[in-house]
Amino acid sequence: MGNGSEPKGLDPHLVTGVPENKIISALLEGLISYHPTDDLKPEPGMAESWESNDDYTVWTFHLRDAKWSNGDPVRAGDFAYSWQRMLTPALGAEYAPMLYVIKGAQAFHNSETDDFSTVGVKVIDDETLQVTLEGPTPYFLNMLKHYSFFPVNPRVVEEFGGMGDRASRWSTFENYVGNGPFVLEKWVTNQVIRVKPNPTYWDAKTVKLKGIEFYPVENAATEETMFRGGRLHMTNTVQPDKIPVFKEKMPNELKIEPYLGTYFYRVNVTRPPFDNPKVREALAISFDKQLLVDKVTKGGQAPATGYVPAGIPGYATSDKVKFDPERGRQLLAEAGYPGGKGFPKAEILINTSEAHRKIAEAMQAMWKQNLGIDVGIYNQEWKVYLDSQSNLDYDISRSAWIGDYVHPSTFIDMFTTGNGNNDTGWANPQYDRLVAQAQVAKSEEERLGLLREAENLLLTDLPIVPVYWYTRVYLKDPRIQGWNPKLLDNHPYKYVSINAE
Repeated sequence: MGNGSEPKGLDPHLVTGVPENKIISALLEGLISYHPTDDLKPEPGMAESWESNDDYTVWTFHLRDAKWSNGDPVRAGDFAYSWQRMLTPALGAEYAPMLYVIKGAQAFHNSETDDFSTVGVKVIDDETLQVTLEGPTPYFLNMLKHYSFFPVNPRVVEEFGGMGDRASRWSTFENYVGNGPFVLEKWVTNQVIRVKPNPTYWDAKTVKLKGIEFYPVENAATEETMFRGGRLHMTNTVQPDKIPVFKEKMPNELKIEPYLGTYFYRVNVTRPPFDNPKVREALAISFDKQLLVDKVTKGGQAPATGYVPAGIPGYATSDKVKFDPERGRQLLAEAGYPGGKGFPKAEILINTSEAHRKIAEAMQAMWKQNLGIDVGIYNQEWKVYLDSQSNLDYDISRSAWIGDYVHPSTFIDMFTTGNGNNDTGWANPQYDRLVAQAQVAKSEEERLGLLREAENLLLTDLPIVPVYWYTRVYLKDPRIQGWNPKLLDNHPYKYVSINAE
C-alpha cells in the first residue's frame, strides 16, 4: 500500500493523521472495530457485547478473552489506563478533547482535578468496563472506532517512561506491543513499514494476508510507477492530470468513491493581516472552487461552500461561503488594502505533494487575479509541516479533515478554544458554548441544531478557507478482495485478501 508519507509515530495517543491511522489500525484494536462495509455499524472488537441505558448516557462493555502480542491478557483496566493517559495533561495529546464526551474528562484534562475516579470510566471487573457520558450519545459506539480510544499496554508503557511521558519508547519497532490482527515485522524510516499476522490476536483465524507493506511515497508519479510495476497493490492517491487517462484506459483499477472529508486552508489569525476577519472572508470568497475541482483536482470533488461535508444523516451542508470576488475586493479595501495595495508578503504552507502544490498555485493565481495580492508557496516534509501548523508557524496552511466518525461533531468540535487540532489561534466563547451544549443535548435534533449554529459562527469568522469536499481517488489491483468503499476509508485488514488467479 502507498501510505502517502512516513508516519509521525505509531503511538495512538500522540498522532493525528491519516498516514498514522492506516498503520495503527493493523496493530491495535479498540472496544469497537471497523465494520467491513458500513461505517455506521459497530463491529465487535475487544468488546464482544455491550449495552446502554435508555438515554445512551451509560454504556457497559463486556470484553472477550483476548491477548496482547506479548501474551498479556487484555483487561478492562487497560482501557481505563489508556484513556487516563490520553487525558493526562503532561502527555499533551492533541486528540484528548475527543474524549470529552466522557463525564468529567474535560475537567480532568484541564487539571481542575487530578482524581481520575471523577471521570466516568469504571472498571467493574477484568472483563467489564462501564462508561458514563456527559449527555445522551447514541453514536458513541462509532466514536470508539477511532484510535484516540485505542488501548495501549500499561505494563509496557510504564516500563518505557510512564503515563505522561511524550518521549516514551514503548511505540518503537523494538518495543511495540499491540492487540490487533498484525504485528510489526520491519520498520525502515522513509522506506517501508511491514506488518505480519499476530498469532495472539483473538480472531487470527480470519486474517488471510501474510503481511502488509506500507510505503511512504509522497510523489504520486512514483506511486503510479510502483503500481504499474507490481510493487504496489494500492496507491494512496492519483495524479489529478492522470485521472481522465485512467478512466479511459484502466477503469477497473481507478477508484473514485465518496469520502467524508473537507480540504481547506487554515489561517493563522494571530498574525496580521489575517487577524482581520474581513481579510479572511476576502480570501475565502475570492477563488473559483468549481473551476478548481473541474480543472485542477479532477476527481469528482464538490466545491466546499461550508465546512461539514455531505453524507451525514440529518445534517445538510452549508452554502454560506460562495464565490463572490466583487465582495472580496470590497472587503479587502475595507481592511485597508484596496486592489491588494500594501498587502504584506504572505505564504501558503503545504506538505510535500505535487497535488497540493498545484492546488496552491491555482489559489495563488486566482487571489492575484481577483484581489491583486501576491502569495508565496513553500513545502515541508510531513512531520515538520505538522509541527509548523501546531506551533502556528505559518500564514496560511494547506489542511484537511477526514471524519473520525459519521457525525458533524467530528468536524465542529476541533475548533473549540485550545483544542489540539484547532491550530489556527482562533477562539470564540460563543462557539465553545454551543459545542458544550451540543455534548449534553437531550435529543439528536437539538444537538444537530446547536452544531449547525456553531458551524455558522465558524463560517462567519472564517479561521479556515473551505476549498472542496473530498472524494477518495486511488488505484487498486482488481485481485484485492474484501476491500469495500467506505465513507471514512477505514478498512478492517483482517477481511482483506488477494486473489492469486
